[in-house]
Amino acid sequence: MTEPSSRNPTHPTHPAAPAGKRPRERVWRHLPPLLRLLILTQLAFNVGFFAVLPFLAAHLGTAVGMAGWLVGLVLGLRTFSQQGLFVVGGRLADRYGVRPVVLTGCALRIAGFGWLGYARAPWAVIGSVLLIGFAAALFSPAVESEVARQAVLWEQRGKGPRTGVLALFSAAGQAGAFVGPLLGALLLAVDFRAACLAGAAVFVLVLAGHARLLPRHIPGREPVRDPGGLRALLRNRRFLALCCAYGSHLLAYNQLYLALPAEVERATGSQAALSWLFALSSLLVVSAQLPVARWAGERLDLRRSMAAGLVLVAAGFAVVAAARPAGWTGLVGLLPATGYVVLLTFGQMLVTPAARAWVPDLAETGRLGLYTGALSSASGLIVLAGSSATGTLLDLGLPPAVPWLVLAAVPALAATLLPRRPSTLGNDFHIDQIKTWC
Repeated sequence: MTEPSSRNPTHPTHPAAPAGKRPRERVWRHLPPLLRLLILTQLAFNVGFFAVLPFLAAHLGTAVGMAGWLVGLVLGLRTFSQQGLFVVGGRLADRYGVRPVVLTGCALRIAGFGWLGYARAPWAVIGSVLLIGFAAALFSPAVESEVARQAVLWEQRGKGPRTGVLALFSAAGQAGAFVGPLLGALLLAVDFRAACLAGAAVFVLVLAGHARLLPRHIPGREPVRDPGGLRALLRNRRFLALCCAYGSHLLAYNQLYLALPAEVERATGSQAALSWLFALSSLLVVSAQLPVARWAGERLDLRRSMAAGLVLVAAGFAVVAAARPAGWTGLVGLLPATGYVVLLTFGQMLVTPAARAWVPDLAETGRLGLYTGALSSASGLIVLAGSSATGTLLDLGLPPAVPWLVLAAVPALAATLLPRRPSTLGNDFHIDQIKTWC
């Protein structure tokens, strides 16, 4: 095991790591091939996914003719089969390795998109959507956990803060989320099936690339034969505290799809401006994620970075709460919503890389996939429960500022849940493994 953080200057509890004083050069140029492959994987995953899913609800309601409640059920099942089962995919990655889990997930995603393109009966739509979700529950935890592991090794080699690598990973995913809907919109000029087949084609390319380039054995990541680990995870109070804080952030971020549309419609009489606000959020992440992560990596440890991000998110809700009593409408009425989106997005840029970077310090030896998947699954449950409560809060007819003040309190309180005691790196990161990769 590496030495405690007080004797390890590159540990995340020390913001001023030696790499922070190096010239500000592009991280991408210096990444090893495996990290480049995994980051490009995240870009491709999101291009293929977002070429289809943003248009699914409209397709089911119009072309398939599903009732509104059934469309909602289908979308909910997709979220559960993906986010809720991340812990399963992470555990399988620990047991069998990254390569077989990623390849299997890609194959299932190809089958799911192909099936969805031709599905018309409700049972076929539900089956294809479950397959699409479970595919992501396989490959995403495998990729995310290995990126986090490699980011720690990158930091230990003195190349820079691990958050810089994870920020690049987040920016690649956001770029895919921006490009994917544009591709899907173009293909919808043909029909929804064309978008599905294009999404499947993206994953065919990903599958072929990974079958050729992804190593069969990644040094330092040995399969775990013991199927246990859940009991120790559930007793790990520091990791559970991180899950609660990160889940609160995701609940706040989910208000882009719940509270924000209601505010935009109140201010302008329609939701037409939503697309511009979503585009603004995506462009901010693509353009500013790396500079923000570099700034935070040079000045803040992981706990302070997450706390600062949560405070920014809380400030975004507070901006709308402060403006609501004025009752502004029209373009002026959009200013508080725009401020909320900007603050929320900058908060996300601090919270997401820091949370992912923190997991390796809290995970048991050989269980990084399990813990990475559990972070997403636990956060998804928090969002599921919290979204229902938020919907009720917005419908209670309270004074205009009250719901937004309550929403501001959630990330603010979450900042107090963050683990306080500095941790040491897990047994996965021995010095001989670092030398292997140098």
